[in-house]
Amino acid sequence: MAGGLVALLDDIAALVKLAAASVDDVGAAAAKASAKATGVIVDDTAVTPRYVEGLAPERELPIIRRIAVGSLRNKLLVILPVIMVLSQFVPWLLTPILMVGGGYLAYEGAEKVWEIVSGHREEKAAAGTVDEDAVVTGAVRTDFILSAEIMVIALNEVDTEPFLSRLIVLVIVAVLITVLVYGVVGLIVKMDDVGLSLARRSSGASQRVGHALVKGMPRLLSVLSTVGIAAMLWVGGHILLVGADELGWHWLYAQVHHLEEAVHGVAGIGGLLAWIANTLASALIGLVVGAVVVAVLHVVPRSKKHDRTAAAH
Repeated sequence: MAGGLVALLDDIAALVKLAAASVDDVGAAAAKASAKATGVIVDDTAVTPRYVEGLAPERELPIIRRIAVGSLRNKLLVILPVIMVLSQFVPWLLTPILMVGGGYLAYEGAEKVWEIVSGHREEKAAAGTVDEDAVVTGAVRTDFILSAEIMVIALNEVDTEPFLSRLIVLVIVAVLITVLVYGVVGLIVKMDDVGLSLARRSSGASQRVGHALVKGMPRLLSVLSTVGIAAMLWVGGHILLVGADELGWHWLYAQVHHLEEAVHGVAGIGGLLAWIANTLASALIGLVVGAVVVAVLHVVPRSKKHDRTAAAH
């Protein structure tokens, strides 16, 4: 028994030494993995502020805190164990799972577009009541998909590292990304309070900056809300596009690639145009797929219900 305990302690000591010896490599890998996920991080940051629209100012930070805790729980307690096991034993399952998530993001984005077009968004705003638990649940559910995408991108950047190094890197990425995203979101939604504080100061410059912040923040939040909807369509569509190609359905990805190649040769801005082409194509794919899901889940059932009601009368 003692011998087994000593052997276990030796193994633990060896693991600790290995982790300490490779701490620089782990730090570099975490930085690289986080940088690769930057696009999705921006999307996550743009999506989140719309969840505090209509809330009382004193409830904004508590709600963001709850969403951040849910996001970190998603990453560390659900996503991390699942992707580590899958990457170790059945790596081919990661792509289909991501595509399901991409489909959900596309649905979320298309549903918001439908609410705007149909006027349902204004009806919700006019109601004036916000269910905080529902807000948090919806935000954490959407965050789950974006967090999964971030974590899988990070995992792909360190897939050749030993298991322990991969685990440490992904834990670092999960914590850093959560702090970054929700720290920025917290600053964004409270900038109007900062503006009010500055506007009350005696300094003329502070007052001007404060008034500018107070007037500008509603517009910024409105823009971010729109960007968030576009981001869900873009990210969801891109996940579906790349996933389909990886599963052997190459035609659609090839068409987008041809479109990128057609504009890539433009002097000076070819790279930007290629990125715009890919982004627009991904967003269009997300909108089409999302619209189909919205129609199946909302429009068609509502039409059938209306027809039954009309027939009854």
